[in-house]
Amino acid sequence: MSAKPVLSKLNIMNLPLVAIIGRPNVGKSTLFNRLTGSRKSIVGDEPGITRDRIYGEVEWKAKIFRLVDTGGIVPDDEAIIAANIFKQASHAIAEAQAIIWVVDARAGAIPLDEDIGVLLRNVGKPIFIAANKAETKKVEEEAAEFYQFGFELLPVSAEHGNGMGDLLDEIFEVLTFEEEAAEEVEQDEIKLAIIGRPNVGKSSLLNKILGEERVIVSPIAGTTRDAIDTELTVDGQKFLLIDTAGIRRKGKTTEMSEKLSIIMARKALERAHVAILVIDAVEGFANTDANIAGYALDSGCSLIIAVNKWDAIEEKETNTANDFEKNLRYKMKFLDWSPILTISALTGQRVNKILPIVRKASEARNLRVSTSKLNDFFEQTVAQPRVGGGTAPGSGGNVRLHVQYMTQAGIRPPLFVIFTSGGAGGKGGLHFSYLRYIENQLREKFDFFATPIRLKEKHKTKKR
Repeated sequence: MSAKPVLSKLNIMNLPLVAIIGRPNVGKSTLFNRLTGSRKSIVGDEPGITRDRIYGEVEWKAKIFRLVDTGGIVPDDEAIIAANIFKQASHAIAEAQAIIWVVDARAGAIPLDEDIGVLLRNVGKPIFIAANKAETKKVEEEAAEFYQFGFELLPVSAEHGNGMGDLLDEIFEVLTFEEEAAEEVEQDEIKLAIIGRPNVGKSSLLNKILGEERVIVSPIAGTTRDAIDTELTVDGQKFLLIDTAGIRRKGKTTEMSEKLSIIMARKALERAHVAILVIDAVEGFANTDANIAGYALDSGCSLIIAVNKWDAIEEKETNTANDFEKNLRYKMKFLDWSPILTISALTGQRVNKILPIVRKASEARNLRVSTSKLNDFFEQTVAQPRVGGGTAPGSGGNVRLHVQYMTQAGIRPPLFVIFTSGGAGGKGGLHFSYLRYIENQLREKFDFFATPIRLKEKHKTKKR
């Protein structure tokens, strides 16, 4: 339901807005958190916890809209806090395209609900009553009394997730979305993190990149970290180089300063668009290298592997580099899409190839495939029989599923949603091997160079 898309400051305000309103303690914040997939709104049994407007984003049917949570409305309360809450809720109602009015299905309609109903009659916007806490059939039937207000009624349970799909379907029908530009997203600055174990040559690589290029360089002191980032511009492209502390194996990390360095390194990855994993050619692969790569993937970074100190390898033969890469691929199978570059930060060997590769990876992670091209890909690759296999992508529970269609829901990294139907009530899911097949085909067809691809499955079941 919530893909947690990354939205630019330029287009986020153009998204349609839906407001959540209602009296205190009916579950508005719980519903907000459920729909946005976040915990932005504080949830508690005490009424009046939410006072200001809280905004989030919801992804549904490959579209994104904004959602705003408001404090509990008490129209006739003259207390300062209650008056301010009412004022904030009124602003949310005024700017929203549609409104979700949350009521308590267990408690039924009370006089305060009637006051809010009178308030909403003159709004002139689509209003959906979400009868919350309807976990049982009995409560769901009792919620029918809210039909008296003349708005569309949908029994839901924000706590358990019941009825969310029906609610979103109804909201989606009344929202107006602007046409998205079918072009790649422009990104002014590429944030590049250099990661790896201690003493593999991360800082040496950073210095060599800065020393060899004819660039504009300026150090920037971090506002919330001790590390120093470095800005540079090469051929008109801005880069922000992020040097990180060496990450040791957990058992070797004892001092608090080292633990703090690891935390800072992982925070640096959260800021980065692309990461360079530096591996020591002399020492060879270590399990910690795989762990560090996993941190980068968890952060959604594109990843490039730089095998440093290649000049220190003696008695090289024709296939030395190929054999090293083959062995590395075998030990890091989950990175079969990541390019490997043998370099020497000491001599500068092949260091000049790094930034062009980083730029290419950044372009790939920002690529949005047009709907027409993705439909063609679906028909040719997913809907048609596979060579050497059938069309049915079975699930982990031996349930036959049907892939209906797919769409791209986000970028940085690319996110694709696969809609399926069939099976036993949505149990199980597409087999991991089939998802891997789709990922590989996407990567080959659209050249998602050096970037991870996220696949999300949405199972559509028949309504009762």
